[in-house]
Amino acid sequence: MSSDDRSNVPAPVDRREAVREKAQQVQARHARAGRIRLALLLSGAVIVVGAVVVGVAMAFSSATGQPQLAPRGANDGGFAITSVSGVALGSAAIPDTTPTAPAEESTGTEADPTPTPSSSSTADIRVYVDYLAPGARQFEMANAPQLSSWVTQGAATLSYHPVAMLTAKSNGTKYSLRAAGAAACVATHSPEKVFAFNHALLEQQPDANSDGLSDDELATLAQTAGVSEPKVVRACIENGEYMAWAKSATDEAVHGIPGTDDLTLTGTPMILVNGEQYRGALDDPKEFAQFVLTTASDAYYSTPSPTPRP
Repeated sequence: MSSDDRSNVPAPVDRREAVREKAQQVQARHARAGRIRLALLLSGAVIVVGAVVVGVAMAFSSATGQPQLAPRGANDGGFAITSVSGVALGSAAIPDTTPTAPAEESTGTEADPTPTPSSSSTADIRVYVDYLAPGARQFEMANAPQLSSWVTQGAATLSYHPVAMLTAKSNGTKYSLRAAGAAACVATHSPEKVFAFNHALLEQQPDANSDGLSDDELATLAQTAGVSEPKVVRACIENGEYMAWAKSATDEAVHGIPGTDDLTLTGTPMILVNGEQYRGALDDPKEFAQFVLTTASDAYYSTPSPTPRP
């Protein structure tokens, strides 16, 4: 080989440098490709996590209906009965007595004050009701006539507190929660029909472990009860506007009932008279009437009497 030919052959050192540079270029390309794959994987993970979060939020929203709205007129989770119209009730179960304070014997002196029923002696009746609880229906069917009579006469105040203790007992349709929310819809848009709708819900109570009434059927029942704004009430029920409120009201009652000595909601129906729980027979209106009379009398006598003036 001539000297000219040898001068064109790369030296061993130059060849090694070229190989090393080529290897570095390949390694750099591989590193860039790895970073791109990692970025894509991370992006995919973020999308998946985001989808899971959205799915959980949607599932929670679906379980409780719309974002929580407070129904009009709610007081400690209950609705005061202002009218008992629109309900056909028999009179056989109404006792001859009404829960008013007993009259005191007169001493014959004009200085003696004449006792009259007051807010402290009037029976305050609260009924915590799950519309799927058989006992709630039993109590309503037996006592609705005398409750209606007492409210009409002003002998007692009455409020219904819809709760959802048996939400899981309706094949996944959440009937207790939907029915309680429906009662809140009626209370908001047609408060004078709460008594009638409450009675209709219990009179036509579905069996436990059934699907219960559909939202359409609940809305139709409200319309039959005579609500003044049937289209508005129907939309409220079908949109589940007060389901979240009903769940919250139930949770609050389970943790503690206002105006009682540490009572908590453990089952339904729970009936309170002046803050005291009725534990008698649900289907015996006479026994319940006696409890109301006794409780109202105790409240009357525990109230200080006015001091006579000469």
